[in-house]
Amino acid sequence: MPAKENGATLGDCLRRIERERPEARLIIFEDGADRIVSHGEVAEQARRLAAGLRSLGLGAGDILAVQMPTRLSTVIAHAAAGLLGLTLLPIIHIYEGRELAFILRQSGAKALLTPPHWRNIDFARRRARLADEFPDLVHVVDGETDEDAVGLTSLTGHEPLDDPPPVSADSIAMLIYTSGTTADPKGVQHSHKGLVAELTADADKRGALVTLSPWPPGHIAGVLGYLRFWAMGQSCVLMEQWDAIEAARLIEQYRVQGTSGTPFHLTTLLDAAEAGSRDISSLVDYMAGATMVPPALIERCESKGLATYRCYGLSEHPTVSTGSPDDPLEKRLGTDGQLNPGVEVLIVDEEDRPLPLGEAGEILTRGPDRFVGYRDGALNASAFTQDGWLRTGDIGTLDRDNYLTIVDRKKDVIIRGGENIASREVEDILSLLKGVQEAAVVGAPDERLGERICAFVVAAPDTDLSIEHIGAHFAAHGLARQKTPEIVHRVDALPRNAAGKVLKPELRAQLRAGGQ
Repeated sequence: MPAKENGATLGDCLRRIERERPEARLIIFEDGADRIVSHGEVAEQARRLAAGLRSLGLGAGDILAVQMPTRLSTVIAHAAAGLLGLTLLPIIHIYEGRELAFILRQSGAKALLTPPHWRNIDFARRRARLADEFPDLVHVVDGETDEDAVGLTSLTGHEPLDDPPPVSADSIAMLIYTSGTTADPKGVQHSHKGLVAELTADADKRGALVTLSPWPPGHIAGVLGYLRFWAMGQSCVLMEQWDAIEAARLIEQYRVQGTSGTPFHLTTLLDAAEAGSRDISSLVDYMAGATMVPPALIERCESKGLATYRCYGLSEHPTVSTGSPDDPLEKRLGTDGQLNPGVEVLIVDEEDRPLPLGEAGEILTRGPDRFVGYRDGALNASAFTQDGWLRTGDIGTLDRDNYLTIVDRKKDVIIRGGENIASREVEDILSLLKGVQEAAVVGAPDERLGERICAFVVAAPDTDLSIEHIGAHFAAHGLARQKTPEIVHRVDALPRNAAGKVLKPELRAQLRAGGQ
């Protein structure tokens, strides 16, 4: 494992693993086939690409934007940025137009790496649209290109970089933009020191598992999946896009031990394994991102020897808390795990006054793996308290054993008749109703009460979703009547972003448009 000293950079980590674990394997399912490479091979290509990028005039501190699917070339580009001391800017592949232009403009990116096309996205057309506004932006294309761009193949044809520039561990290693729903995306800046602290804590907690990452590379979890391979020497499996059937095959074939995702990922994986008679018994560690895992799904996992637990983090602070397969069942399923090493949490009321253990309030955090601030410094004043705590905007509780439990998002709290109701609490009780597979709860506009509780539910066909039946279910669990859903929509699926997160703003928009 890389040294844990505070002065280590991502480039230092790669060079150490290049010496100590060059045999670590990376398996990527792309273009319908498995590509298998060693860490040593990736490091060699990363050194060549770093030299090629330097030939374009890029140097330490410059921004390299990467808007790529999960491919071997994406991993190599990430590693090359670390070696050269560039600031990596991973961009979600669906961003275009105003969002993409905003990110490139605010970041000051010097180069943008894209494929020529992917799925139904014509990146060449995007490139042409950017030409007038960003005439100095260097376009690098992973594939066939033209006179308006540089081919990635030509850049990896350079002699390997053997004299990387000195890089400070406090310099910015990654800039990642949070998805904007009602405002512009926010640029989150992470230092080398912070990312190394995050990776080291993960290695200490989970060990050297062979892992599979289902996350896209524009998401913080996707980037960390890449880093665990090229910066930490952890063998892993990556997928160009989520495909449960292929995921089951990959787990069986390469004896994957750990993975992460949402209940959607987990359910579809188990279904695909059963339908295809795949042996996924090597999988013993499943980390679900800060979300309720339905009890029926938990029982299914337990019967297969798959320990499921929750974690909590955000782009600004990737891992605040995480469970462990060794945690008691009630802790794995009822909390979002213990605080990560070095992480501190403060639970406060509306006036930033600390609350007693067990009381719900806003979660404030600090720790070695937290980001260093937003690209737009004007956002920092509202993001941090005067004494340096990060305001997460999440509501939670902390128990005496340092287990954190997320109750809700501040913005997801439903205000019904002046009373705050946590949508997470309502979702958790709904998930206990037989036949319910998923539920998302939001506030529906109401002239008299301000908001009423509306549930969008994915359920088996014969599930009784009548207001009367749901009301009896909530009463049986002892919840106050005002916390019971008043509007229920049965849906085939919930809207999600590329990372699998339910898009509640879309559900609220449906209600505002008269979709009650």
